[in-house]
Amino acid sequence: MLIYIFYFFIAIVTIQLFYYLGIFGKFAFGKPQNITQQNIPVSVIVCAKNEEENVKKYIPLLAEQNYPDFEIVLIDDASSDETLEVFEEFEKQYSNIRLVKVQNNEAFWGNKKYALTLGIKASKKDYLLFTDADCYPTSKEWITSMTSQFTEEKTIVLGYGGYEKERSLLNKIIRFETVLTAVQYFSWAKAGLPYMGVGRNLAYKKEEFFNVNGFIEHIQVRSGDDDLFINQAANKANTTIAYNPESFTYSKPKQSYGDWFIQKRRHVTTANHYKFFDKIQLSLFYGSQLFFFLLVIILLSFQFQWIAVLALLATRYTIAWTVMGFSAGKLRERDLKIWFPVVEIVLIFTQINIFITNIFSKPVHWK
Repeated sequence: MLIYIFYFFIAIVTIQLFYYLGIFGKFAFGKPQNITQQNIPVSVIVCAKNEEENVKKYIPLLAEQNYPDFEIVLIDDASSDETLEVFEEFEKQYSNIRLVKVQNNEAFWGNKKYALTLGIKASKKDYLLFTDADCYPTSKEWITSMTSQFTEEKTIVLGYGGYEKERSLLNKIIRFETVLTAVQYFSWAKAGLPYMGVGRNLAYKKEEFFNVNGFIEHIQVRSGDDDLFINQAANKANTTIAYNPESFTYSKPKQSYGDWFIQKRRHVTTANHYKFFDKIQLSLFYGSQLFFFLLVIILLSFQFQWIAVLALLATRYTIAWTVMGFSAGKLRERDLKIWFPVVEIVLIFTQINIFITNIFSKPVHWK
């Protein structure tokens, strides 16, 4: 019996090495990107619901971008706080701000996709750049850096949306999970199989939105205005990535494990609507992670082929650690490298907990 478990372990290690070297290595060891200002007309779109304090701080950072031709479309999604009033003041202050006021609609109650659709239709530029109301760019060259990756063929650009650094284990877990997710969607995009992006930092040509009839195909799913749209619209020919540090955005991470857990539950639920191949490749990666640790424990407990098991364990960790280290460096998250072994295990148990919890209850969505 143990011999078959050992053979299964070898297969699991092979799958892990395929992901880390064959897929994730495409991003980890890729060349740095160049930035060339293209000056294409851009509409920066921000949808907010009850984000009064955040928009006060972050909208001026968007308005002060060093870019010659852009507008900012501010969408107030029926806020109950002072978000709309703050937006109206910004509209008076900046000539390139366009305000979209969304009233609650019975058919689309609390649906962010409905609000975003109104904002996209109101935009006047051919290229759209999205970020969230609680996000801010790392520099005044954010628009330049993101749009520099557009070409005649590449009309979708996937960016990186990170989280601020804090001195806590939870912060390292959140940031590492964000890096791992980015490495996955960046790497699969480089492999010609893009499957998701994040609304904290995402750009595409407006025609891509209308080519797939916007969010209609998944309008009943409350979340997914970013990843489900990309899963539907992106392909090898039209999608590229932006990972120059000037293209990054940041936001404040959740302050408690419970709040972050709820957030991740929403993300996992949305992934259930991905294309079949994308669900399989994600399941295979996370499943192989779990089985890797379980099989190591079983085989070492019985001291079966322990030298070979330890050799495979060391090989897998060396390669995975190296790939994630280079990737974290590219995303300016170098401090996470030493935490890889600990955080990886925590994330595996978190994913198991999310899977079980989502079976018995549905997560809450847009505010």
